[in-house]
Amino acid sequence: MEFFRPFLVTLIPLMVALDAPGTLPLYVGMTEGVTKQERKKIVRQSIVTAFLVTIGFILLGQAIFNALGILVEDFMIAGGGILLIIAVTDVVRAGERKMERSPEFGVVPLGTPLIAGPGTLTTALVLVGVNGYLPVILSLIVNLFFAWIIFSQSERIIKLIGISGSRAFAKVASLILAAFAVKMIRIGVFKYITG
Repeated sequence: MEFFRPFLVTLIPLMVALDAPGTLPLYVGMTEGVTKQERKKIVRQSIVTAFLVTIGFILLGQAIFNALGILVEDFMIAGGGILLIIAVTDVVRAGERKMERSPEFGVVPLGTPLIAGPGTLTTALVLVGVNGYLPVILSLIVNLFFAWIIFSQSERIIKLIGISGSRAFAKVASLILAAFAVKMIRIGVFKYITG
């Protein structure tokens, strides 16, 4: 039971930061007219890329912080500020982001920065500082599996909830991300004051 608490604590923020349902309309628009086989390749590329980028950032980020003398509190406040800007921008943004599809669409921009973007990387690194590596890595794997299911079943999901439903979910996820960002800033400031 002791292990499940940090796992659950890290699962939800990473799910919100990854925001696979919010990325779904963009994925569907960008893969329109693409064969089923190519879509499978794009999904595989995006999940592998997001995993490698996030794991690399988690492992190397802490070493860089130690070399530069940056504390977890510093990163919580800075990361929380960035997450808040990303979340607020996403909530008030009019229209969808327009991007051209390249042969490596699964790697860039889908794998990174859309799935493993600043929000995901910041959230993962801060969560590692608070909860440790194992719960965060397991949460990342579960969330990327969830993202893989969403992208693999994109046609069925869009038929079920519609593009508008997916966009609405993305806005709610952005509000949750904003609240999580404020919490990160609050905890960082509180640790500075008490530490």
